[in-house]
Amino acid sequence: MLKLKKGVKQLCAEAEAEIETWSVEQAHAAVKDPNVQIVDIRDVREVWRDGTVPGALHAPRGMLEFWVDPESPYAREVFQSGKRFVFFCAGGLRSALAAKSVQDMGLSPVAHIRGGFEAWKQAGYEIEKREQKKG
Repeated sequence: MLKLKKGVKQLCAEAEAEIETWSVEQAHAAVKDPNVQIVDIRDVREVWRDGTVPGALHAPRGMLEFWVDPESPYAREVFQSGKRFVFFCAGGLRSALAAKSVQDMGLSPVAHIRGGFEAWKQAGYEIEKREQKKG
């Protein structure tokens, strides 16, 4: 059996020690703030199946660093906007790692939502459905 130096739990704990973590209530209060961009990093199939936070930008985890880097051929202008970026995933693990990664790249300010989309749903907040694009 492979023995890793660090597992996912340790990586996430280390990330959370270095990044800002928002409660789902903080995120809900910021949804309409023009200076905040909520970012859903889940797989697109999760977004189609479960919906998302209203107004969230979908940035798949596998492309995030490429979208953030202005010198990448995949750069997305939104990440050069100077807004605060608040990331979420299903349960708060991927988003902790994502926020740490882009913070290390120099994107600031960033945060992630403790408990992720599951916490959002549990709080009873509105969910925006996103349809699978045809063709």
